[in-house]
Amino acid sequence: MRRFLRPLLILLALLFLLEAWLWTHLEPIVAWLVAFIPLKRLKAWIAAAIERLSPTATLIVFAVPFVVLFPLKFLEFWFLAHRHWVGAVLTLLAAKLLGLGITAFIFEAARPKLLQMPWFRVFYDWMLWLLERAHALVDPLKRRIKTWLRLFSPRRAGRSLRLFRRIRRRMQGTRPAT
Repeated sequence: MRRFLRPLLILLALLFLLEAWLWTHLEPIVAWLVAFIPLKRLKAWIAAAIERLSPTATLIVFAVPFVVLFPLKFLEFWFLAHRHWVGAVLTLLAAKLLGLGITAFIFEAARPKLLQMPWFRVFYDWMLWLLERAHALVDPLKRRIKTWLRLFSPRRAGRSLRLFRRIRRRMQGTRPAT
């Protein structure tokens, strides 16, 4: 049974790592955008507003990305209804990246408050543990893929192809005659 669950676990781990990677890499981009666009007052106001909130009320702040992205969901649905697949996919990707970036920004500002709640600290530690487990599951696969890709690097491609041809010839030569 476990043998059949492994591909599903690897897929879930990959999705989880993709979300974590996007989270990590979108945070500086959102910070750059906030610095680039004259929203410093808004950023300072958001940080001050979160600072004044209780830890429990800080959770409500996480509804902001959903409210901001709600119009994009309607646009996405419109694209799908009118069979504009490229527009739907691009809108979905934009909404996903924007939502993840905004959530990462809000989480960075709210993390100290949220970690004051014992249940949230346990949840946060559990998510960090899951991230570690996902890396443990996926990192060996990444190393194998990198090894295979190195075999076909421009410098080694000829040697690798000769090796595969030799293996194929040996395999064809050892087939039983029918």
